[in-house]
Amino acid sequence: MDTFAALKAFVMVVESGGFSSASRRMGVAASSITRQVDALENSLGTLLLNRSTRNVTLTHSGESYFEHATRILADLENANIDVSEISGPPRGLLRISLPVAFARLHIAPILPAFSRRYPDIQLDLTMTDSIVDLVEQRLDMTIRLGVVESPGVIARKLAPHKRLICAAPDYLGEHGVPQSPAELASHNCLTFAYGSGINRWSFAGPSTETICVSGNLRANNSEVIREAAIGGMGLALMPSWLVGSDIESGRLRVLLPEWEANPGGADGAISAVFLPNRRTSKKVRAFVDFLSERFGSPPLLGPH
Repeated sequence: MDTFAALKAFVMVVESGGFSSASRRMGVAASSITRQVDALENSLGTLLLNRSTRNVTLTHSGESYFEHATRILADLENANIDVSEISGPPRGLLRISLPVAFARLHIAPILPAFSRRYPDIQLDLTMTDSIVDLVEQRLDMTIRLGVVESPGVIARKLAPHKRLICAAPDYLGEHGVPQSPAELASHNCLTFAYGSGINRWSFAGPSTETICVSGNLRANNSEVIREAAIGGMGLALMPSWLVGSDIESGRLRVLLPEWEANPGGADGAISAVFLPNRRTSKKVRAFVDFLSERFGSPPLLGPH
């Protein structure tokens, strides 16, 4: 049995959802893939897949084996790429996960310049605001906003990640300007949809305060909240990289500047995050250095 080929066949069946789909993706006969997976199961002495006429699912043993198999294949692929890069410029496929709004505002505009500098790197970008598993999703790196708490990863800071309380001049003209965090409780606050439904904004300044806020808009997209704030709907707690240009233009005004909004967990940094085995990858290093160069030089990502 060719163990490497059997591993690839097994992983492809799981990722494709069946033997027929896997055969089309690999360009080989379904019977060949079936034989390879059967041989793998026989060598292990256990079933990895539950087969039915409609679908294929992992057994308990299969779930564990799939996790190890994907990691082995990813490590081998990375090793091949790293060795091939030693004698030449960065090249190959670079898989990256990016936060949606941040990607649109700060990554997409600089991609042409990166491509001109590194024409042999192909980018595969996935936009999501969820925390991703680099191993499970076979990613080279991701960009994280805020504190990085995942174990076993390397985080390189690219820029500060600050939160600001802001509102449009029209809203402040009608409802007044809050002079302390406590006054936020009487304002219409536009909130980001986290899990609990309870919105608490924390502040550090002359003292430490946590305020329960509420309003007539709750959304899981920061750009929706930004647009509502610009339109005068209420106050918003926004990352500086998202509203920096709005503040500079006067569309939004920063409130309570002597207070640090959401200190600790909601702040931190904008970081490039990757696994230790990608530390020496030329293509990863090229992209991280490029971002550091762009974000580390004026203008920074909004006021700090």
